[in-house]
Amino acid sequence: MNTDKDGKVTKVTVGTFLESGRTPLMIEMVSATRGLENHIIEATLNRPGLALSGFFEHFAYKRIQVIGLAEHAYLSSMSDVDRPKRLRDFFASKIPCVVLTRGKKAFPEIEEYSKQYDVPVLRTKMVTKHFVNAATIIMENLMAPKMSIQGTMVEILGIGVLIEGKPGMGKSETALSLLKRGHALVSDDITSLRVDSSGAVIGAPFEVTRYHMEIRGLGIIHVPSLFGVASVREEKRLDLVVTLCQPGTKDEENRGGEIKATRTLLGVSIPQIFIPVAPGRDLTNVVETAALDQRLRKLGHDAAKELDQKLMTLMNKGLDGSE
Repeated sequence: MNTDKDGKVTKVTVGTFLESGRTPLMIEMVSATRGLENHIIEATLNRPGLALSGFFEHFAYKRIQVIGLAEHAYLSSMSDVDRPKRLRDFFASKIPCVVLTRGKKAFPEIEEYSKQYDVPVLRTKMVTKHFVNAATIIMENLMAPKMSIQGTMVEILGIGVLIEGKPGMGKSETALSLLKRGHALVSDDITSLRVDSSGAVIGAPFEVTRYHMEIRGLGIIHVPSLFGVASVREEKRLDLVVTLCQPGTKDEENRGGEIKATRTLLGVSIPQIFIPVAPGRDLTNVVETAALDQRLRKLGHDAAKELDQKLMTLMNKGLDGSE
C-alpha cells in the first residue's frame, strides 16, 4: 500500500502495475478482463508451484502470481483432466493477476478461467528471475509510503536538499543560482516523496513537471536544454530541509550552529535549518554551505561541537590559573 499527498492509505491495482511496468518489464495483456482494478496487497511476487499441485495451505494469494519455465513445464506434463481442475482452483483463489514469463503461450484453460474469475493474465519475454527482481522493485516503489510537499529540491555535492518557504521567498531563484554553480535539480515547486526499502526518504519530481522550472518574471524553462543533462536528477535521497523565513521570526532563533530542528516526513526525521531572507543576502552561498556542513556531519565532523569543546578547554585552563 502507499499514501496519497495527505498521508491516507491507497492501494495498488493490477492496472497501476501494468502501466508502471509496461516498458521496463516488457509486459503485455494476454486476456482482456475487468480485473485490472484488482488490488495487489503484497509487494513480493509468488511462484505458485505448490498451488498448481493442489496444495493451498499458506498459499500467498495476495501477491502477483508468476508462471515461469518450471511451472509451465509442470502444467504441460499434466493430463487434459488434471490441468483444467488445478488451474480452476488456482484462479478461483482470489489472486490479483498472473504473469507468464519467457514469452510462454497461455494454455486455453488459463484464458478461459482468466475471463471467468476476472483475473488478468500478463506476459513478458523476460527470464523469470530477472522479471521477479525488476517487478519487485517496481512494486516496492508503488507500495512505498508517499506524499507531496511544497518545495524545490536540489542535489548539492551528493546531498539532497529541499528548499521550502512561503511564496515569493526565492526558492526557485536560489535553485537556479545553484544550477549555475554546477549542482543539479531534482524537482521544482512541488516534490514527491516516498520511503524506500532502507527507510530513507526519496524525493522526485512529478512526471508532468520533470526537468522544468518556473522563474518569476521569466516563465517556464527547460533545465537540461540550458544547463546540460548533468544538471538534473531523476530522484535523490533527502538529507536536509532548508526553510526560508522572514527575519525576526521565531524560526530564526535556531542559529546556534547545531542543527537541532528536524522535520518529520513520512515518519522519518530529517535535519532542518531556517535561513532568514533579507535584501542583498546571498542565499545561494548560505544554502550551499549548509549542504556542505551537513555532508561533514554525516562523516562525523561537527564544527559547532568542536568549537564548543575548544572554548570549554580554554575556560577550564583559565579557571585552573594556567595559560
